[in-house]
Amino acid sequence: MLVQQRTIQKSVSLSGVGLHTGCRSTMTFLPAPVNTGVIFRRVDLGGKPEIPSLAEYVVDVSRGTTLGIGDVKVHTVEHVLAAIAGLEIDNIIVELDAPEPPVGDGSAKPYVDVLLEAGFETQDAPKDYLIIDQTVEYLNEKAEVQMVALPLDNFRITIMIDYKNPALGSQHTGLFSLEEEFVKDFAAARTFCFLKEVEQLHEQGLIKGGNLDNAIVIVDDEMSEDELKRLAKKLDINGSIILGSSGILNNKALRYKNEPARHKLLDLLGDLALVGAPMKAQILAARPGHLHNVEFAKKIRKLYHQKKLVKKYQFQKKEGIVFDVEAIHRILPHRFPFLLVDKIVDFKLDERVVGLKNVTANEPFFQGHFPQKPVMPGVLIVEAMAQTGGILLLNGVENAGDKLVYFMGINNVKFRKPVSPGDQLLMQVDLVARRSKVATMVGKAFVEGILVAEAEMTAAIVDVNEQAKGGSPI
Repeated sequence: MLVQQRTIQKSVSLSGVGLHTGCRSTMTFLPAPVNTGVIFRRVDLGGKPEIPSLAEYVVDVSRGTTLGIGDVKVHTVEHVLAAIAGLEIDNIIVELDAPEPPVGDGSAKPYVDVLLEAGFETQDAPKDYLIIDQTVEYLNEKAEVQMVALPLDNFRITIMIDYKNPALGSQHTGLFSLEEEFVKDFAAARTFCFLKEVEQLHEQGLIKGGNLDNAIVIVDDEMSEDELKRLAKKLDINGSIILGSSGILNNKALRYKNEPARHKLLDLLGDLALVGAPMKAQILAARPGHLHNVEFAKKIRKLYHQKKLVKKYQFQKKEGIVFDVEAIHRILPHRFPFLLVDKIVDFKLDERVVGLKNVTANEPFFQGHFPQKPVMPGVLIVEAMAQTGGILLLNGVENAGDKLVYFMGINNVKFRKPVSPGDQLLMQVDLVARRSKVATMVGKAFVEGILVAEAEMTAAIVDVNEQAKGGSPI
């Protein structure tokens, strides 16, 4: 796999009609500096607004992936993104003078051809690989869709499709090397739909630019000659339409025996580009589609955010530790004698954090609580849970060291067992809800697996110099 980031050497353009909008458009690929990523730019709109190709900007997945910010949208980006990802391009600007890229022949090949013509430029920065070191799974039982990302020191995709339709049947395919296989074995795989879907898609305001030259239509329903003529007229298709005998409308020849499966892999590759980083992983997918692809990409992107966040504060990787005490010092403003968490051993962004506090006989509070029978004050156990929860609120917080977390409320507090010197306090805090800078969390504290305390906590994140209304610092 490539090590350095890359862009293209020169700008290149192509023109055509958008598949769903039917709008004529010219698309221009432009070189971009390191760490730019893939940016779509609408040059036909005032201010030339830009949309990063990231999962959080997906606004629609109706028969394609649409990106948007406010009223600005770019439709059907998956084939363009597949071409960029397949050619391992990290940084590029995609300019459009309409809301949708030209569809070309319904595959990624037209984009690949012009990008190859542009040539590649190696850049002076390493690729920001997302190394999958844990299983990431997406499952939708109702749709019978399952996707998983597994650890692998490379990148592979294997997919299976099964529409339970005799016209298509069950197909599978796999890509094991972007460099060796993408251009020749996958880029030219065209989009497809079923004959019985065509009229329905047209009535939904889609496929306005679709025709028999940019899509494969699979015959899954019998139609009379009169019905075919009516359909051709409705879709403004010149020439005759025949059901044929190959299972493909007009007996159109397939480029690959399993072209539909290869196109689904192409779609998935494009949608996974929305993670925002090249991956080292093995991707397995059963019955993928844009809706599910994007949800899967969001889960992987969340892991990417988490890893970036951990790397920002934890400089040295340590087995079994997410954040050591030095990293905690970079995150929390608390210091001796009031820092009550020693390390973080589990961290799931926006979900859960698990911290440890080694309770020693040297804790200053034991001098007065109580000299003959040292017991950790319950309020400090709650404080320890709250400090652990403060780390859970890192996401979206810039300059965490300049922030304070204020208690806004503590409810349903229960103390079930005393905590004494020599105990190791394990604190598990789960995020229940978050709105802007205010979050609700549930904390539980354990000693040797036994629940010793629990509480519901509401907290707000404020600047060091800002006073939270009605709050008390954690």
